Amino acid sequence: MSYTVNCSILLTDLPLLDRPAAARAAGFDAVEFWWPFAESVPADADVDRFVGAITDAGVALTGLNFNAGDMPGGDRGLVSWPARSGEFRDNIDVVVGIGERLGCRAFNALYGNRIDGVDAAAQDDVAAQNLALAAAAVGRIDGTVLLEPVSGAPAYPLLTAADAIAVIDRVAAESGTSNIKLLADFYHLAVNGDDVAAVIEAHAADFGHIQIADAPGRGEPGTGDLPLDRWIARSRELGFTGPVGLEYKATAADPFAWLTAATA
Repeated sequence: MSYTVNCSILLTDLPLLDRPAAARAAGFDAVEFWWPFAESVPADADVDRFVGAITDAGVALTGLNFNAGDMPGGDRGLVSWPARSGEFRDNIDVVVGIGERLGCRAFNALYGNRIDGVDAAAQDDVAAQNLALAAAAVGRIDGTVLLEPVSGAPAYPLLTAADAIAVIDRVAAESGTSNIKLLADFYHLAVNGDDVAAVIEAHAADFGHIQIADAPGRGEPGTGDLPLDRWIARSRELGFTGPVGLEYKATAADPFAWLTAATA
């Protein structure tokens, strides 16, 4: 099985830039990150340090989020946030630059929460424009924009695969974009009550990425009751070929002990 370690949620006992090497030491050759900087346009030296941490560790960067705002504070993206649309657009070139340097071709654009006092349709219009711009920019390096349903954020409007696909279809119709794809996070979909098996049957061949955690709890596989192995296997049978992102909150001292147990 090909896995990529989300170093923004795993190995958190280590400084952020030490985590790629730790993932490599644990036997993985690929990592992914949420946006690893405090601002949309970080200093060049900070970008260089991030790139160096990946290359020095000898791992591939398989996924990177656009700036999603203050995630610990509850933000879930800038894509549909009119007052911060400029920040998102400024972030695009930085993301593309990192992707070009590291060979990363998958970029997750969290849609953003509904904003009090702002018309939802106006937010969706801004989102469609920003997603089209992002897709055109990453398209220059043969990249894909990922769009993700999310759980645990009451103001986030994309809860199911159908919600995300409706946005993808709108942007495609309005701009001709063909490189925005669904990020199928099986944990988020399941927690939100989506029929994950049906989503797989309908869309697995065109998934842009898969991420996993078990439910309840968002722990590692085996801590809950989701049939993750079956869902992954079926997705691959139907044509998904990419790595599977490990995006869970570890409950054990060894965050990857479940893998050893699964292959023993």
